Amino acid sequence: MWIGEGKDCRSLPRTWSTGKDYIPNRMPASRARTGVIFFTVLIDLIGFGIVMPILPFYAQRFGAGGFRYGVVLGVYSFMQFVATALLGKLSDRIGRRPVLLTTMLVNAVGYTLFAFAGSYWVLFLSRVVSGFAGGNISAAQAYMADITTPAERSRGMGIVGAAFGIGFSAGPAIGGLADHFLGHSAPGLIAVGLSLANFVSAYFILPESLRHEHRVTRSLLDLRHIGEAIARPRLRPLMAVWALVPLGFAGYTAALPLRVIAVLGWKQLQLTFLFIIIGVTAAAVQGYVFGKVVRRSGERVLVIVGTFGMAFSIAIVPLLASSGLLYAWTFVLAVANSLFSPAATGLVSVYADPNEQGTVLGAAQAISALGRTVGPPLIGTVYDVSPVTSFLLAGVFMGLAGLAAFRLAPVTPHLAPVQPPTAPPTPAVPLPDPPPSES
Repeated sequence: MWIGEGKDCRSLPRTWSTGKDYIPNRMPASRARTGVIFFTVLIDLIGFGIVMPILPFYAQRFGAGGFRYGVVLGVYSFMQFVATALLGKLSDRIGRRPVLLTTMLVNAVGYTLFAFAGSYWVLFLSRVVSGFAGGNISAAQAYMADITTPAERSRGMGIVGAAFGIGFSAGPAIGGLADHFLGHSAPGLIAVGLSLANFVSAYFILPESLRHEHRVTRSLLDLRHIGEAIARPRLRPLMAVWALVPLGFAGYTAALPLRVIAVLGWKQLQLTFLFIIIGVTAAAVQGYVFGKVVRRSGERVLVIVGTFGMAFSIAIVPLLASSGLLYAWTFVLAVANSLFSPAATGLVSVYADPNEQGTVLGAAQAISALGRTVGPPLIGTVYDVSPVTSFLLAGVFMGLAGLAAFRLAPVTPHLAPVQPPTAPPTPAVPLPDPPPSES
């Protein structure tokens, strides 16, 4: 039985109607409820970021090479791909509260497994569990939509987006510093504590937001929207970009830690600094620079510039012989990615009709998740054979994305939206995507 099931009717605010029945009204978006949803997404992203600086060291401790480390990375994205669609639609059937509460506890289980992983397969299982629990972002966004009026909705989704950026920036710093000063199990235990705190606050503060008359039954795993998006000539180049960039970048994130550990002798702390550079750069570029640049250039130009900038920054890694040079090129890579990500999201609103933007964005995000699933084991396998070739191959995927972007239909810059609608900041690592909305 789902935790909290059966309590949603009693928790809804009610007003008296003509007759004997109570009719629930739209729930006001109180600060407490909005704060809990913000905290839910924040915990997901902090938990994801906490493990990133130490995950490669765990994997190597258990004898994992490039392929097996890549599988650990890829399975998280695959489970989140499945869970985002599954949990969002499940919440349409049974309500948001039971889905959110249950996944918060599942998240705690995943991070407990991570904290005490004594073998590769326990580590693998921890990422399976955490990846599935991380799909609750779809239910969290649905809850935010339930409790906000149309006029408030953009602000509400912006709060969710802010949680993405803050969570990713803070997560690696917490994880790396906790591992360095408190021991190897500390990052996982911190994530467990945050997940349990999230559960307690949600249990007492979050009533059910979805009224019974609004609950619907949909096919839980319907992927037809992906094929329909790919089949349309105007959208096909954009879908290719959404597939190739995550594939190449996720593969790069599998090969990079192995390279710096072997060649530069990095430990957890050095890798933590790299992720902090990425997070801070993404926050600055997407929060300030992007809005000014896109007004002049338009999204299409930024997608092309961003893909080729990432391609070069990744392919050059084998030639970098010092930590300083790698940090410098990581900054370049983060800038390129931070220009690319919101521009690619914004192009969905340009090329898709107004009544199908949620569906097309959902298809793009699903394709992106599949790219992040395939990239790490593929590039990791190549790394086991030739480390230099693995970075070149990841760069080639980025270059192919840039060539696909040239086939995008031209867009007049002043017609392109200044900011992509409800698109959260996207740091330059394979993060959980916001869920597809229903159209």
